[in-house]
Amino acid sequence: MSGKCILVFEDGAVFEGENFGARGERFGEAVFNTSMTGYQEILTDPSYNGQIITMTYPEIGNYGVNTEDCESARPFAKGLVVKEYWDEPSNWRSEMPLHRFMEEHGIVGIQGVDTREVTVKIRTGGAQKCGLSTEETDPEKLLAKVKASPAIVGRDLVSEVSCKDTYEWSSSGKAKVVAYDFGVKSSILNNLKEIGCSVTVVPANTTASNVLALKPDGVFLSNGPGDPEAVEYAAGNIAGLLGKVPVFGICLGHQIISLALGGKTFKMKFGHRGGNQPVKRLSDGKVEITSQNHGFAVDPDSLKGDTKITHINLNDGTVEGLENRSKSVFSVQYHPESSPGPHDSSYLFRDFMRTMRP
Repeated sequence: MSGKCILVFEDGAVFEGENFGARGERFGEAVFNTSMTGYQEILTDPSYNGQIITMTYPEIGNYGVNTEDCESARPFAKGLVVKEYWDEPSNWRSEMPLHRFMEEHGIVGIQGVDTREVTVKIRTGGAQKCGLSTEETDPEKLLAKVKASPAIVGRDLVSEVSCKDTYEWSSSGKAKVVAYDFGVKSSILNNLKEIGCSVTVVPANTTASNVLALKPDGVFLSNGPGDPEAVEYAAGNIAGLLGKVPVFGICLGHQIISLALGGKTFKMKFGHRGGNQPVKRLSDGKVEITSQNHGFAVDPDSLKGDTKITHINLNDGTVEGLENRSKSVFSVQYHPESSPGPHDSSYLFRDFMRTMRP
């Protein structure tokens, strides 16, 4: 865990630091996350597929890594940028230091970077492509590779993270749920199990007819990475379910529901990522502090008919929730499973149960 590492942005900005984790070269969209803890859950969240994450909290790695807190079978983030990495964790749950976990899964890390400067850069200039390398130390040569790397917009990143076959997460419960895996987190499936659902997980491209053949009481649409409009098959399949069975969506699932209802989405300047996003519930004015991870949002002007906005982000006014009661569907842009993050929004899972079992 040593040696030079460089971070190069698409606009030519260069940051030098020290390598930790895997060695090599990685490319992706530069994003930042404002959570103080939860780096393991963040790295293993499939929604970060295709991205290089900057943590705004200055010290990362101090409590190590354990198998219990993984959100998927492996990490999907391409790289990690931190101010200071701590390689001697102190926590009774720690099973290994973070750098060893990253080495095992091929995640390149860089420390010693001014993460405040990186964050301001992304906030002011917007999300852009970047590259991390321990091999190519010539910034100009690495910049050429960054420019040649694929962008997020227009790419179907869901197909890279979704399961290939249907499987059972929990086999007993008072309501039967079919969950679409667009990049689902384990904590979401556990929340469904805890409220009393049996859960069958299906691949992202599963047709509406195949889902209905399973005779579910409700259908859940998971989080996932990338551009929702690039996952055209998903919106088409979900449109075939609306009005036939209760549907609940989170994050990418929320965006896909909006597309299935005839709405549109757009790329945000730098997105929302962290465990401290304030959201207002319009029904009663209550404010929830939420965990979020998304770079796209629903266009409010594109929503038609009976579709209503239920939640808004208090920082920028973007859509954070919607519902269409005539079609028995509702969704939120944020993450009520809170892994990591606050638990203000856990009631949404219970609301889903009530739509299935009034």
